[in-house]
Amino acid sequence: MFKRLISSALVFGMAAIAPPARAQNCAPREIVVERMERQFNETLSSAGLQSGRSQDVIIEIWSSSQSGTFTVLVSHPTGLSCMVASGHDYFIVPEHKRRNDPAS
Repeated sequence: MFKRLISSALVFGMAAIAPPARAQNCAPREIVVERMERQFNETLSSAGLQSGRSQDVIIEIWSSSQSGTFTVLVSHPTGLSCMVASGHDYFIVPEHKRRNDPAS
């Protein structure tokens, strides 16, 4: 009886302190884009192609000049987009004129 009580306490105790399951951060791109535009008032700010994986992916930065929020998405050729980061106080660094100095 005592063994069962200790075993049950351990099982339920471990379940209580286990980390929560991660939220699903991927969806079809059209759904993600609609949510970025409607819910967060964000628009596509910049994007680039990342090669070197089994599939090339597009890294996108969505931002809102009104709220200062931003979201980083990874869009796959399969049509799936995954949110990998988000934050606030987004700003754009102005381009500086390049000098003919190799150290710049």
